[in-house]
Amino acid sequence: MSESTGTAATEPNAQPELRRVIGPKLLLFFVIGDILGTGIYALTGTVAGEVGGAAWMSFGLSFIVAMFTATSYVELVGKYPKAAGAALYTQRAFGIHFLTFMVAFAVMCSGLTSAGAASRAFGGDYLQEFWSVPTLPVAIGFLIVLALINFRGVSESVKFNVFLTCVELSGLILIIVIGTLALTRGVGDAGNALEFNSEGTAFGLVVSGAALAFFALVGFEDSVNMAEETTDPQRTFPRALFLGITFTGIVYMLVAFFATALVPLGVLGESTGPLLEVVRAGATWFPLWLFSLIALFAVTNSALINMMMASRLVYGMSREQIVPSVLGTVHPFRRTPWVAIFFTSVLAIGLASWGGVSDLGGTTALLLLCVFTLVNAAVLVLRKDRVEHEHYRAPTVFPVLGIISCFYLATPWSGRDPQQYLIAGVLLVIGLVLWVVNWLVQRAMASRASGEEPRA
Repeated sequence: MSESTGTAATEPNAQPELRRVIGPKLLLFFVIGDILGTGIYALTGTVAGEVGGAAWMSFGLSFIVAMFTATSYVELVGKYPKAAGAALYTQRAFGIHFLTFMVAFAVMCSGLTSAGAASRAFGGDYLQEFWSVPTLPVAIGFLIVLALINFRGVSESVKFNVFLTCVELSGLILIIVIGTLALTRGVGDAGNALEFNSEGTAFGLVVSGAALAFFALVGFEDSVNMAEETTDPQRTFPRALFLGITFTGIVYMLVAFFATALVPLGVLGESTGPLLEVVRAGATWFPLWLFSLIALFAVTNSALINMMMASRLVYGMSREQIVPSVLGTVHPFRRTPWVAIFFTSVLAIGLASWGGVSDLGGTTALLLLCVFTLVNAAVLVLRKDRVEHEHYRAPTVFPVLGIISCFYLATPWSGRDPQQYLIAGVLLVIGLVLWVVNWLVQRAMASRASGEEPRA
């Protein structure tokens, strides 16, 4: 597969280049905002129900696994600052078009299942503090609005992300403050956060919880798909990714610790708005509607970033000739990949009615863990590929540990819900069908161009 020579802008049918408008601060907010959101606001209770009071350990394990993989992404994006992300790395490392397509399709589906989970969470207990409405119509309208914001432009979308990130981060800091004050007043019991469920070993429970909690840590890889719109990506990405993951990992562990210390596990595990229960238990003086509003902003941010990622991934795949070139069409005035935005938005709306927040969130983690296993392997394979510019090089032990940990968390040995394999399997079968159809069309076109009739 040939690389772009940089002269495309002068060719007759070339698409305009994307604008490089994302600087270091915007990228850091992008990473933090993409990780924060639906996972911690909606699934803390589910993880606690799985593990027990020590659910914060599962978030900690997820943080470590994410950091292993982040080192691989930082090295690869430094070498190849293109929008296609994991698909580009897989193609360069293994050269198997089918594998490249399936990786790209899996990453796109992970963004859409994540956005679907966020849209469903938007209509959960947090929204019920205001009014009761059917979940699906809310989810559909929610995704349409995000599509319009995405079409407006990446600069506007990322700046809106900065605002939403500040709002959702304020909600998590509030939980930490409320938890600290409540424990000092004798409300709750910090010892609860050190206990495990009676069923299973401590290690098994932490790993099982991490298989789901990893959904709360995914998102850092989405920033790779913004590489073509980032200024000086070789220098900007390492600091933004490592700072962003470290910060969010610490915040997540603190939030999970205080949640299980203040709220009974039975109440926490059954709520679709678990952090609202923390406010209810530890700060009766704080308006519940205000925290619900903050949580809704957080869920919105998760969905917006995932829809941005999915559309840029499709755009990048079209540039690499993995999908039809029409999906890479850039709007002449907004300079955004509008066909890719429309395509991914339609798919997200379809997925929004499939499964609950936990099912879709777990499927997101499962798909990305499989992709991360390949990315960690790709960085080792591509060490033989030299580039002229300087870039970050990950210590070899980190990609190796990334392969082992990501693979293990993706297997049934981690205690993952079988429903997640069913959803992921159906999505990948759809991808397989699309690949076969695309292969047959290309074969027919090649035969027609050579003047031969395609064989049956």
